[in-house]
Amino acid sequence: MTFRRRAYSSLLLGTALALTLGKAVAAPFDPASLGPINPARMSDAIKVLASDPFQGRAPGTPGEAVTVKWLIEQYQKIGLEPGGDNGGWTQTVPMLRTRPNPSTVATVRTGAKTSQFHQLNDLVLSTLQPRKRVVIDHAPLVFVGYGVSAPERNWDDFKGVDLHGKIAVFLVNDPDFEAASNEPVSGRFGGKTMTYYGRWTYKFEEAARQGALGALIIHDTAGASYPWSTVIAPSGEEYDILRPNAATASVPMIGWMSTPTAERIFAQAGLDLPHLRVAARSPDFKPVTLADTTFSVKMSVKVDYLKSQNVIGKISGSKYPDESVLFGAHWDAFGQSKNPKGQVSIRRGAIDDGSGIAALFELARSFQSGPKPLRTLRFAAWTGEERGLLGSNWYATHPLAPLEKTAADLTMDVLQMAGPSRNAYIIGAGQDSLQDQFADAAKEQGRTTEPESMPERGAFYRADHLPFARAGVPVLAVMDMAGPFDLYEGGKEAGLTWLKNYMQCYHQACDEWRADWDLRGAAQDVEAVRRVGAKLAFSHDWPTWKQGSEFAAIRQKSSAVRSETP
Repeated sequence: MTFRRRAYSSLLLGTALALTLGKAVAAPFDPASLGPINPARMSDAIKVLASDPFQGRAPGTPGEAVTVKWLIEQYQKIGLEPGGDNGGWTQTVPMLRTRPNPSTVATVRTGAKTSQFHQLNDLVLSTLQPRKRVVIDHAPLVFVGYGVSAPERNWDDFKGVDLHGKIAVFLVNDPDFEAASNEPVSGRFGGKTMTYYGRWTYKFEEAARQGALGALIIHDTAGASYPWSTVIAPSGEEYDILRPNAATASVPMIGWMSTPTAERIFAQAGLDLPHLRVAARSPDFKPVTLADTTFSVKMSVKVDYLKSQNVIGKISGSKYPDESVLFGAHWDAFGQSKNPKGQVSIRRGAIDDGSGIAALFELARSFQSGPKPLRTLRFAAWTGEERGLLGSNWYATHPLAPLEKTAADLTMDVLQMAGPSRNAYIIGAGQDSLQDQFADAAKEQGRTTEPESMPERGAFYRADHLPFARAGVPVLAVMDMAGPFDLYEGGKEAGLTWLKNYMQCYHQACDEWRADWDLRGAAQDVEAVRRVGAKLAFSHDWPTWKQGSEFAAIRQKSSAVRSETP
């Protein structure tokens, strides 16, 4: 008897027993809630994507060539039309890749005292600039708290300090992340719900806007939502889309330091980091220069220019072909890497995001086998998500269909493998009407929906829907790391166990395909996405942002385009 049959048999037995005892029980799992989504096919697709020949699917590697070829083959078998550049299947995404010397050593000097800190142990240093050598000589260190400049929230951590020639040191997450309810800052940045100001990408961007020479983020597991092992795993390797102003778009050096490293540096300068963490939660906080303390490093960097690929298929609309519904997931993972002992491992990205690609195939197959949609449906497998949402960013700035007439972007990134559930999660709840439609679809399946239970992870700002939201396109993100699922077999306790086990493998080599997975829960979520997509595909409705969303004003600027009579 298979795992799935044992689980389902146990469920039926438990239901019957509860009814006999007169207890109220939830309705049993209904296989019809999966619609046309096939869990077995999804598992098969993930198994292939996570296999050895794909080498962890890193952009610009032989693993990419294998991946892109296979994705195109699957689109062709489904019967999609090419949706890429010049009538082809792909959209070229020019990238810059930098790989710092793993033996780099940085020096921090306070007066006559000197301390050394080692790459991939104490800190992770890198660059997004096309330079073969990063040299910083005795640059002052300035603690800028959370490094937030938010006039609309009456918050400025910089207070006019001049950061030119200096290294800005940031705390991760938002100023109110650790605040008690009676502190003035409490709730100003969403409380435990991370805003974009809390993301590491924002802090590096803000360091460049402030003119800093470098930026270092102090890691802590709670604030970042992942352990130090996740930070060091890429070995400092960085990717970016090729920018005409690459030499000025970012600071010369970016990086992270572990909390023990930061505490040692601050203590060497006569400062108490835990005390400063509290001080940084006040709107009156002012940057603190580490007295008589400088940072120095000489780091060689291998620089590569490469052309990666988004893989895009489509089904042309029969009535409104210039209007689009975009479905997306990312094909990339972290490839192969060596640990400090020189051992090679493959970070296969089975769940992240082989599961999303498998879902993309199921959605494409379901629409291709039915009546022709009124709008054009586009199915995009993005490159470079793990390196900063690069493929989706490139498309959003180089769209192959007008974003003003893209009704929605529906993104799938990390689906759960623990079996059918009674609930589903809304990522970034309260943003737009698509989330309400997703809740309605889940209700039709006999499920409930709830906001993500760990909003401090900032999931809404961590996946490929974000570039489209920032361009004004309404988005729906389905990410099953949003909280513990209420599983038919084991309830939320079992859901939490699965989530904890998965997070230990997040971005690690152990994110690999398993034969004992139960993908019916993942299929439920994909079916809910399909139902939302179908309402858009066979209508002329335009989803809307909700009042208060930071993206509503952007969409409003192009409202006249959508109000035209078709």
